[in-house]
Parts: sequence; C-alpha cells; structure tokens
Amino acid sequence: MSKDYYKILEVNRDASKEEIKRAYRKLAHQYHPDKKGGDEKKFKEINEAYQMLSDARKRTQYDQFGTVFNQEGGFSSQGWRGVNFEDLFQEFEGFSAQGSPRGEADGPASGWDIGDIFGDIFNQRGRARRYKTKAQDISVDLELTLEDIYKGLKKDIKLRKSVLCPNCRGGGGEPGNSMKKCSACKGSGEIHQTQRTFFGSFSRVTTCVECQGEGELPEKTCTKCRGRGVITDIETITVSIPFGVDDGQIIKLEGQGEAGRKGELPGDLYIRIHLKKHKDFIKKGDDIYYKLFISFTQAALGDKIEIPTLEKRVKLKIPAGVESGKLIRIRDRGISRASGGRGDQFVKIQIKTPKKLSQKAKELLKKLKEEEI
Repeated sequence: MSKDYYKILEVNRDASKEEIKRAYRKLAHQYHPDKKGGDEKKFKEINEAYQMLSDARKRTQYDQFGTVFNQEGGFSSQGWRGVNFEDLFQEFEGFSAQGSPRGEADGPASGWDIGDIFGDIFNQRGRARRYKTKAQDISVDLELTLEDIYKGLKKDIKLRKSVLCPNCRGGGGEPGNSMKKCSACKGSGEIHQTQRTFFGSFSRVTTCVECQGEGELPEKTCTKCRGRGVITDIETITVSIPFGVDDGQIIKLEGQGEAGRKGELPGDLYIRIHLKKHKDFIKKGDDIYYKLFISFTQAALGDKIEIPTLEKRVKLKIPAGVESGKLIRIRDRGISRASGGRGDQFVKIQIKTPKKLSQKAKELLKKLKEEEI
C-alpha cells in the first residue's frame, strides 16, 4: 500500500523544504521512542517520510509514482539505510540515550548521547578515538611604537602562569621512584563501557581519567607539584615581533600558554598588538604621514628643511610656490611590508599665517600686495 508521506509529516503537498524540516523536527521529538508517549513505529515512519520529502529528486519521483522508488531509502529489514544522520544528530543533540537532556537531575550521570553512540559505531572497530585535552590559552596586550614595528624587534614578556614542574618534569612522580599499574583501568589506559539504547547495545572505550591513558601511576607523588605535573611561576618569554604588524593584529605562539597537566597539551599564547599614538606621525596602512608647517616666504620661494623619519632626519626640498595641503612623497620611508619593500612617507604642507607683524614686515607685505602677490 502506498504511504502518504505528506500526511505522515502533517504538511501540504506544496510545502516548502523548510516547512518539511520544521514538521519533521516537531514530530521526531514528539514520537521519539525513549520519550514518554513515544512510538517506535511512528518514529520510523516519520523518518522515512522525511528522507523521501527532503530530497528533491526522490520527492519528484514520489509525487509521480508513489513509494516504489524509495525502497533503497526506507527503513527496510536490512537496517537504517538512507537515514540522514546529520539531521538526526541535530534533532537529538543534548539528549541522552534515555531521552533526558544532558545536565538535568533525572538524566543519567554518564552523559551518553546519540553523538557518542554513532561516533563509536563509525569509529574503527568501535573504539573511541583518544584526544588529548588542552590547557588554557593566555591572551595578553602588547603596546608598541611605530619605531618598534619599523623593522621588527624582539620583546621579553614576563607572565605568571603554570609551567612544567622542575622536579618531576611534568610526570607527576617523585624522581627516582618506579611506576605502578593503574588500578582503575588495570594498566590498559582505557575504560570500557556498554550502553543499551533504542538503536541496540553499543560499546565504547574512553581514556582512563586516573592515569590519563598512560596505564600507570607513580609509586610516590611529586612533593613539589603534588602529582599535578605543573606549578605556578613567572616565566619570561621572548617574542619576535615581525616588521609591519598593525594595530589590533594578534600574534599566536603555540604551546606558550598554560602548561598542561599530566596528559594534557599546553595552551597557546595570543598577543594583541596596540600601537601607541605617535607625536609626529600618523600610520595609514604601510605609509606614514607627517604634517610640516612652513612660512609664507618658504612656500613662495621654496626651501630645504630637515624633517624626521622613522629611521633618521633627512632634508626635504620644498618647491617654490607650494600650496597649503600639498602632499610631498618620500619613497621607502614607511613601514616594511611582509611581501617585500616598504611604504612611503607623505609630508603634508601647512602654511602658517603670522599673527603678529613688525612695522617693516607690514610695509613689505603692502608692497607685495600692490604687485598683486
């Protein structure tokens, strides 16, 4: 008998893909077998309908010919072929195998969820992949001047952070003592667990928390770090600041964050660059800008004036008749580029208008005025 998938999902035949997905989510939550009032048969039917109607090609065939074209995608006796596991994970993310949200008081303490189950199904031989945990990252701010980033430099940064214990070198045991087999995992470094769910019984293997997967523990705990493998201390880290770094840029130093406890990877160090406001220059990209004030006569007659750059002072030629606001370019006096070369320095001319004039100066200006200068 042909099934009416639209009726199963409670949508119209012209329903959009989003409407079908919303209906599926609602009904899948409602009829999940592990929930109160759930219905395994109805739940399978809902999933079968969604697999058909969420696929444009299958939906077109279904609309024309019915369910005959969905035999490979339905829930046949061969198992869960055709199930969109990605959508299924999204629908039940946060639910344990018993149907309770993770973290609720009535949920199982083990925190099993559908992602864990299917992760173990598709993992090699059903064994859980081991992932080392990572210690905390550190973020610091570093203030630099334009001179600092002109060519790059090295900076020493002192940080109070966790470092490897100098006594046990991170092993957690007193030097010279032997190791013993971990009683929790019996030396395997792994804990085997089995869980029965709606999908069947699944086994998974987790890393032993007692020995962090090592399979053994020291006979005597390190007296300096008490077995943690790390202590808190002040460490000086030398940071190479590349030329051309910009304000707000972040430099990452892998493994320079908090030291990892036994079995942990160290965290990373993130350095955020802040450029100090310069008394002479303004940075725009790889170029720098300098404002130069000159007199009316210097503007009219031209001149050579010594000005600062990020490296040294240089002579700048002012062309006769220069106008206020004119930009004079000095090549390769800007910030070094990572791709090679340097930016430029631009000098913006500002003509000063005198506020106090001597009698002689006034007379000279009157004569210039008469000549319409």
